[in-house]
Amino acid sequence: MDLTKDVKYIKGVGPNRVLLLNKLNIYTLKDLITYYPRTYEDRGKVKPLAECTDGEEQTIEVIACSRVSEVRLPRKTMQKLVVRDETMSAVITWFNQSYLKNKFEIGKKYRFFGKINYKYGKIEINSPVFDEIGNTKNTGKIVPIYPLTYNLSQNTLRRIMENAILEVKGKLEETIPEYIIKENNLIDINTATEMIHFPQKLEDFKTARKRLVFEELFSMQLALLALKNKNLKEEKGIKYSKNVSVKDLSKQFPFELTRAQKRVLDEIEKDMESDKCMNRLLQGDVGSGKTAVAMCAAYKAVKSGYQVAIMAPTAILATQHLENFNKTLEKMDIKCELLISAITKKKKNEILERLKNGEIDIIIGTHALIEDNVEFKKLGLVVTDEQHRFGVKQRAKIAKKGNNPDVLVMSATPIPRTLALILYGDLDISIIDELPPNRKKIETFAVGKSYEERINNFIQKQIEEGRQCYIVCPLVEESEEQDLKSVVELCEKYQKEIFPQYRVEYLHGKMKPKEKDEIMMKFKNKEIDILISTTVIEVGVDVPNANIMVIEDAQRFGLAALHQLRGRVGRGEYQSYCILIYEPKGENTRKRMKVMCDTNDGFIISEKDLELRGSGDFFGTMQSGLPEFKIANIFEDISILKQAQITAQKVMQDEDALEKDEKLKKLVEDKFSSRIEI
Repeated sequence: MDLTKDVKYIKGVGPNRVLLLNKLNIYTLKDLITYYPRTYEDRGKVKPLAECTDGEEQTIEVIACSRVSEVRLPRKTMQKLVVRDETMSAVITWFNQSYLKNKFEIGKKYRFFGKINYKYGKIEINSPVFDEIGNTKNTGKIVPIYPLTYNLSQNTLRRIMENAILEVKGKLEETIPEYIIKENNLIDINTATEMIHFPQKLEDFKTARKRLVFEELFSMQLALLALKNKNLKEEKGIKYSKNVSVKDLSKQFPFELTRAQKRVLDEIEKDMESDKCMNRLLQGDVGSGKTAVAMCAAYKAVKSGYQVAIMAPTAILATQHLENFNKTLEKMDIKCELLISAITKKKKNEILERLKNGEIDIIIGTHALIEDNVEFKKLGLVVTDEQHRFGVKQRAKIAKKGNNPDVLVMSATPIPRTLALILYGDLDISIIDELPPNRKKIETFAVGKSYEERINNFIQKQIEEGRQCYIVCPLVEESEEQDLKSVVELCEKYQKEIFPQYRVEYLHGKMKPKEKDEIMMKFKNKEIDILISTTVIEVGVDVPNANIMVIEDAQRFGLAALHQLRGRVGRGEYQSYCILIYEPKGENTRKRMKVMCDTNDGFIISEKDLELRGSGDFFGTMQSGLPEFKIANIFEDISILKQAQITAQKVMQDEDALEKDEKLKKLVEDKFSSRIEI
């Protein structure tokens, strides 16, 4: 079965739809069949009309009592059909669907699925899908609901998916060895693929999902253990001098290090002084002082005669690191330099020359650092300030520029320790679990939409006092285009209607990196009063003067994502505020908002996230810093994750397991070859 076949050759796709599928990162047949539903609608259960409740989506079986009548309205037409069952009657309405006029016969039975609206004791259903009895094209079954892009409907994507599943039916090659399938009580890949898209009953979906989640998590565990084995096998690392102490630099800071920072520095120093290659994850909450720790490690490396590379995800963050490093290290006679794509060719060549000659001690940059023409005289330490866990490949690429340099990975995504040990299986873990004592708690309030006027008055008061404000746009799960649209519309609303007197700008993920950096720089330099943004502002840029964040539709975000966003304020001397505007849908939502108001501790929040995330919740953002999975959710699937880890550990007791078992090797390569080198 050729799963690399271009998706345009799948029945029902065609030249226009292929572009829409590409927007969803679907390019091949494999991409399509692994594009999993985000939820399901059970259209198989039929209820009598009298038992239907207002607002629920429901399937009804009714008889048509009239022909479809059409009413002309300004700029549209409305079609109406009267139906009934043994319990009561209802009116079904559509708009601009004139072709339905001859679709229904009086006295014939039909099945409809749609949202029930009670109006003055009567039921009305707008634009439902329908079938004649005996047909199950749109009703009478469980229907998958997929994340979409603009102009691509559920029906279209479902039809394409049906064709794809028909094409691969029974032909997929098994990806996991038979003994592992039996041991873990899993179903085969062909059955799982068909049932995840088109389950006959909800039990089928659970069985299929378990198999696919296990495969994803098992392959990740194999990859991590293979990496760890490789790290242990490799020749010895650098043994740094005991005569240079990280404490020498920490005395230069204008603040006292926290107990947690000191403990972590001891762990790092011990690694650096041993002959084993350091591969350590430094995990710490926003504002816990990871940069100060990285600076101390860099100081030890430089004073022991080595160079240091520090890789940041964005140019603006790299520039910020350079400012911070220079402030402290210039007086210690340590030369730091910046390497980002925006600098001129002449300046770049000059920097590369000085780096090669050893005239630069610490180079700070973006992915520009991993380009082939970047050479070091004596690279000893690589620090990556990482957004995504599997930047492993890039990390490996920069590490190859030295002779087994030590590697320190920084992550600002607090996750429970139990989970961290499983997810970062190839790294030793250091955790900074306390904040500096001078950090003011960010006052957090969770309120309904009715507070809008009071919030705007509060924003105005703060801006009049010279502060700045972030407004985070609600998340539109269906598509990036919608996200973009909502940001632009919200920006217009604030600029024209609410705050015409202030400077309002917007920021979203579709902008070029250079544009994003320019906007953030203007905000940092106080040239913008209010910044309307999607979640792209998550990455750690310091704007000490911004002290308010308003997050719209906060119930749509995961707790950890809310916490990451909140960390953008509270970075200066001013009391900071985070206002969560949410719709109180259910007890769980209220509990989650209460957690955000009660604590600023990212580790407590991550534990609560693990506890409160119900399987019915679909959050629009996977937290940055965690691996991106197609179907697994590490919060929900912790039991499968543990099962996968135990199985992977058994397999990897033989260090050459991946070489000996072609299936396992292929599984890891298929899932991670783009992100990892084993």
